Amino acid sequence: MKRNYKILIIGLVFAIASCSFTTKNFENDNKDKLLIDLISYVLSKAHYDAKDIDDNFSKAVFNDYINALDPLKRYFLASDIEEFKAYEDQIDDQVNNLEVSFFSLTHERLVERMKDAKAFYPELLEKPFNFNEDETINTDYDNLPYATSKEELKDRWRKQLKFSTLSTYLEKQEDQERSEDEVAKTDEELEVEAREVTRTSYQEYFDFNDDLERKDWFSIYINAIVEEFDPHSFYFAPSDKDRFDIQMSGKLEGIGARLQRKSDNIKIVEIISGGPAWRGEEIEVGDQILKVKQEDEKEPVSIVGMRLDDAVSLIKGPKGTKVVLTVKKVDGTIEDIAIIRDVVELEETYAKSAIVDKDEQRFGVINLPKFYFDMQNYKERNAAKDVKEEIIRLKKEGMEGLVLDLRNNGGGSLQTVVDIAGMFIEEGPVVQVKTKEAGQEVLKDKDKSILWDGPLVILVNELSASASEILAAAMQDYKRAIIIGSKQTYGKGTVQNVMDLNRWLRQNEYGDMGALKVTTQKFYRVNGGSTQLEGVKSDVVVVDRYSFIDIGEKDLENPLPWDKIDSADYTPWEGYIDFEETISSSKDRMAANEQLKLIEENAKWVSAQREDNEFSLNYSTYKAEVEKDEAEAKKYDAISKYKSDLTYKSLPYEEELFVNDTILKEKRSRWHENLSKDVYMEEAISVLKDLKLNNIKRSKVANIKN
Repeated sequence: MKRNYKILIIGLVFAIASCSFTTKNFENDNKDKLLIDLISYVLSKAHYDAKDIDDNFSKAVFNDYINALDPLKRYFLASDIEEFKAYEDQIDDQVNNLEVSFFSLTHERLVERMKDAKAFYPELLEKPFNFNEDETINTDYDNLPYATSKEELKDRWRKQLKFSTLSTYLEKQEDQERSEDEVAKTDEELEVEAREVTRTSYQEYFDFNDDLERKDWFSIYINAIVEEFDPHSFYFAPSDKDRFDIQMSGKLEGIGARLQRKSDNIKIVEIISGGPAWRGEEIEVGDQILKVKQEDEKEPVSIVGMRLDDAVSLIKGPKGTKVVLTVKKVDGTIEDIAIIRDVVELEETYAKSAIVDKDEQRFGVINLPKFYFDMQNYKERNAAKDVKEEIIRLKKEGMEGLVLDLRNNGGGSLQTVVDIAGMFIEEGPVVQVKTKEAGQEVLKDKDKSILWDGPLVILVNELSASASEILAAAMQDYKRAIIIGSKQTYGKGTVQNVMDLNRWLRQNEYGDMGALKVTTQKFYRVNGGSTQLEGVKSDVVVVDRYSFIDIGEKDLENPLPWDKIDSADYTPWEGYIDFEETISSSKDRMAANEQLKLIEENAKWVSAQREDNEFSLNYSTYKAEVEKDEAEAKKYDAISKYKSDLTYKSLPYEEELFVNDTILKEKRSRWHENLSKDVYMEEAISVLKDLKLNNIKRSKVANIKN
């Protein structure tokens, strides 16, 4: 793969050598035009499946861009959209002719409309809200029409401000009921306080917007163009690229969670193992952060509608400081969660292992969060080297079966996939890769030795993506492992590379131009099928909390299509004598499992909650709805209280480390406790126990790979 990428870069360099961009190529010497020219050129040459920039492309960009500017439809009027539509099929011409008049029009109009809103929202907060009126607010903004007049838009703002105030008002009422203060505040006083919280939050929001420059909005326009190629191609402005580089270093300081903005919402998309949020166990993937409160501030700041960078800057902070997040859980309930910020150690992103005994047999578990590697030197620490070391250690402890846990593993290096797969098969192809310039290549394990030839189970879920899907697919195609997990994995079958845009410039008076993340390759399993969109379908399908939520590649806009190529030449493993029987038995157990039935019921309820977009602005009705949701949520408390009869423990080398590293000991204890509550891991161990080896066909080679 690295060789293919180098060929791609060399080809681009030669292609541009005779037409390197200079600032003299443009009529107005404009940085925006330079950036458009750079990005459109690099996309056309480097993207795996570059699209034609035509009228259809233009219409798609138009819709995505307008939606990105005003996702809640609280700024633009219907008349604005009609005016903008004159450019609906001209964005392709604007790109090709290096024109930015459409962007300038929308940017200037947005600034104007935001000034209007900033002027009238304080007026709407001057008078008390009447929470006895029977009115509702609909938050299905996708299907909400644009306001036809400023009066209608102003009323839309009134409802939004009232909804925000109502939520805070209920919280203050509940806090007072729990308080032991002798003198209670009146409803009127609490309403005034709640309204002031809303005023402060929106003032902060508009203050942040005032700090945005034209270039910030232009990045939104650029990414509406870039993301039309596929959902994983993205433009990094210089400051974004700096943050991306810091993120890639693996050392984070804050709460230990990755955030993503979708529409106007800031959501948790990943919990960093070992970080404060992980240790607290209160924050979950899918949670939406509504407000942020610093320990030295009296009132929280709303981050609804705030740009991601600004929200992140509020949430992160120095080690040892406290931040309080107002979080909307995936089940719709709202909680205040206090977190002490800390340095998130890279160590917890590495592979870790445990041993567990069941019915006088010993099994090993390896959790692999990522397929990590040193981008500068692959021979340094990487996922393959660590997994190899953990297998060696587990074998020394008498391991008779292995569970490789790839749940929530978003991928990484394909070379580590090849190296890890080679530990379980004698030799053969692991993944097929297609590159636009270099064509098709088969990545193979060429070492005949096998590090582990015993029973193998791989756990996956909807968030197992990219490289993790390739490893699961390879082991499934070889019939080397039984795959347990979601109906299908994430479905990301593409590879991206980050290209520094400054490399294309001979001279540049505008400074750093940022970088472009481009989809350059597509990979395929050894049977020829793509993992794109379809992912890997588990041998034993089990329901989980994401089962009824749209969360995969197929649910994104503009994903590359699924396709198929010829199968590679490979021979399935013949080390098991009861492979299909074991799968059948596991399916029967899972169908009868009461814990999974409860999880399925909860998952359906959560999905239904997410579809509820109508909220009452009457206090009594709203309170009853909140209390009903909280009561329903309590029904599923038993899910977290489940406990198997399995006890997991660390290997001897870690036990020695615990003497001087109490934090590591705490992390491992927490992991072991979670494993004992994990119904999916419990079943994986049962499958290992059921798998019987064909000692005649089974490879006798057990050499440790060099």
